[in-house]
Amino acid sequence: MLNISGITVRLGGRTIIDEATAKLPPRGRIGLIGRNGAGKSTLVRVIAGMLEADSGDVSMPRGSRLGYIAQEAPGGDATPFETVLAADVERAALLDESDRLEHDTHHDHHRLAEIHERLIAIEAHSAPSRAARILVGLGFDEEAQHRPLESFSGGWRMRVALAALLFSQPDLLLLDEPSNHLDLEAVLWLEDFLRSYPATILLVSHERDFLNNVVDNILHLQGGKLTLYPGGYDAFERQRAERQAQIASARAKQQAERERLQDYVARNSARASTAKQAQSRAKALAKMQPIAEMIDDPSLHFDFPDPAELRPPLITLDLASVGYGEKPVLQRLNLRLDPDDRIALLGRNGNGKTTLARLLAAQLAPMDGAMNASSKMKVGYFTQYQVEELDRSETPLQHMTVQMKGATPAAVRAQLGRFGFAGPKATTEVGKLSGGERARLALALITRDAPHMLILDEPTNHLDVDAREALIQALNAYSGAVVIVSHDRHMLEMTADRLVLVDSGTAREFDGSIDDYIAFVLAKEPATARGGAEKGVNKKDQRKAAAEAREKGQELRKRAKIAETEVEKLTAQLSAIDQAMFDPKAAQPALAKLTMTELMKRRAETEALLEKAEEAWLKASEALEAIAV
Repeated sequence: MLNISGITVRLGGRTIIDEATAKLPPRGRIGLIGRNGAGKSTLVRVIAGMLEADSGDVSMPRGSRLGYIAQEAPGGDATPFETVLAADVERAALLDESDRLEHDTHHDHHRLAEIHERLIAIEAHSAPSRAARILVGLGFDEEAQHRPLESFSGGWRMRVALAALLFSQPDLLLLDEPSNHLDLEAVLWLEDFLRSYPATILLVSHERDFLNNVVDNILHLQGGKLTLYPGGYDAFERQRAERQAQIASARAKQQAERERLQDYVARNSARASTAKQAQSRAKALAKMQPIAEMIDDPSLHFDFPDPAELRPPLITLDLASVGYGEKPVLQRLNLRLDPDDRIALLGRNGNGKTTLARLLAAQLAPMDGAMNASSKMKVGYFTQYQVEELDRSETPLQHMTVQMKGATPAAVRAQLGRFGFAGPKATTEVGKLSGGERARLALALITRDAPHMLILDEPTNHLDVDAREALIQALNAYSGAVVIVSHDRHMLEMTADRLVLVDSGTAREFDGSIDDYIAFVLAKEPATARGGAEKGVNKKDQRKAAAEAREKGQELRKRAKIAETEVEKLTAQLSAIDQAMFDPKAAQPALAKLTMTELMKRRAETEALLEKAEEAWLKASEALEAIAV
């Protein structure tokens, strides 16, 4: 169990975390959420021992190992495989000592036997295959596993850091936005890995589906305080909505009572017969503490300007090829984009999604074939590099003024206002803005001239859950075309109505929904794409086989989901019982009435039910894996 007791952290004279307290259940999978700038990463660094709190403490059972990814990506001549194996420090040390002893003619036979016994106990022999499986799951094939780290980009090296952390199997696994450097396929693998992780996980994430599929508790950081909610993200949203309704009702009742007391004091203070009662009411009024409103950020806003109408098509690709230098990355591209299209580009990182996006944005010219685009078309292209390259010493107003050269100050401020940069926010230095605010500024800059098409490459990496929902609503209200690359399934599901799979050196329409695509990825089957069938393959039989595989997979996933829901419910009950045993004052009313003996009995019964539910979930998951082989 991880206990967070009265943690307070002040940075730059501002209180970030204010006497935050929480008791996390043992072996729990906890999702730490909160708005951008709420202090989530700060809290994780305090727990990891990388930042000292001004007051309060964090405690764990004696001997517990904590794992956290450092900010810097690993580098050098070592390979991903070597780096991951070295993460098991005990295994590496034992093997090193064993090697030294075996080469020493006067070695200690007793010590060597102890080392071999320990290596067997920690299953050191299976470590290489386990390391390889983790690396494959995160996108490293056999060849990539044995290349030097310095040959990879920063994003891929951060994947190696994640693989090393998962391989080391700490008792408390701390993950801060682990999916930011992953593609959808790797995110799906990570979800599956974390669901069966045998120890406690504290996970910072803004992805709704990822949280729903992995965590069994939500730890909400708001206003410097922590609140623990049982269940996944959707369950948290329901509970938060209920709490907001309760707070709104309490505020309304309090306001009515305040007005009643004020009226009584005003009418009765002057009369001697009622002055004493009026004075008493005035004291009661003075002591009445206002009920705080739920925090709502009015600047959370996206509003894409609608473009002028253009006749379709916007772009057509006819057997086009595109790449870098003389080497094509994608070939035989046949694609048409119309003004009302909403397209999601799917496929593993490295397959060419960004290359295709750059072709559509006219940042790359076709090497072969034809690309025709409307001469009047304007494109807004968003990438993470634009966020990182913003001048941190300048303000949003200065950035927009430069980009909208010749526009009136009112027009410049109107465009900033569309994205929540009104008043003081417009003149705040970019370096003082949160990551989400900088992403919002980059989106404001690329849409300054009302583009006919938006191309968004991972637009959600710096956005919290609420900001992502606001972006989804804005994209759905936008009248132009949208091409989006994202590992956030919820974002893709809510915004895209056409799916294009970038794979095997080309891009083709994918027949099916996001769920169909996920089913194919999880089943390890080649995704069906229109026009991609091999010669001699009967398309009717192919579709029938795919439908049967989907039907079987859906039934197994349904069984697994039912079992998983039961596990979540029983885990929440176990957490509530633990809270009643360790903190009776905060216990649920029904549990607060029970004696310690009754609580212990209730805990044993719940734990037995949980074991059965976990076994049912495991069987369903194994059956699902069996049809995937």
